[in-house]
Amino acid sequence: MHFIVGDPIAQVKSPAGLSQAFQEAGWNAVCIPAHVAPADLAAWLRGVSLAKNVDGIIVTVPHKFACFDLCATTSDRGAFLRSINTLRRNPDGTWHGDMFDGLGYVKALQLKGCELIGKKALLVGAGGAGSAIAHSLATAGLRSLAIHDADSARRDALIHRLTALDACQVVAGSRDPLGYDVAINATPVGMQDGDPHPIESSLFTPELFVGCVITAPAVPPMIAAARSLGCNTLTGAEMFAQVKDLMVDFLLRK
Repeated sequence: MHFIVGDPIAQVKSPAGLSQAFQEAGWNAVCIPAHVAPADLAAWLRGVSLAKNVDGIIVTVPHKFACFDLCATTSDRGAFLRSINTLRRNPDGTWHGDMFDGLGYVKALQLKGCELIGKKALLVGAGGAGSAIAHSLATAGLRSLAIHDADSARRDALIHRLTALDACQVVAGSRDPLGYDVAINATPVGMQDGDPHPIESSLFTPELFVGCVITAPAVPPMIAAARSLGCNTLTGAEMFAQVKDLMVDFLLRK
């Protein structure tokens, strides 16, 4: 048995896809959604850990940073990001975590024909998914990466850590996409009716590649606006198709 934990959870479409992937891999397992508030996360994890047939946990908003502290061990990537989106059991029953949002997003971009080497990218959002995507973008050959987040302290901390990698120039950005080759929203803004576009879509040009992590609605309003202008785009569902494969491989690896 596997869980996917978040708050809220109703919008998450992945349990069925993950359960199907387990079956296709010949693994007798299912993925079950769990709606858990942040204040209850540690207690919930202690409780489900008592069940010997809970082998893995997928983590979604807003628990990715908190789950890092609940893991006994993590990958180097998870340790750098201090953010986790997948947990599997260690032999002693504790949890080992890793983060695949960034790897999956970059792979999805490449499959859509988005070349990153030497390009300038704007990323809006420095949360769990945003941090992971920023890390993978910064190490994928970009010339420069600008990061914008409403929480300037969180943004600046991420910029500082990524700058230390010396992989590309990393600076503070804004909602303005002018001058960039790629612009990506890694925030939940756009999920609710009436949300503003997280990136200033009135400044989109056809040459800009526009991405978003949101999976519901399937085509967020900002992505629809980009498509109407002739931009190539990447949706959250297209991202998750790649992240899912990485998660399943990790969960089934012993």
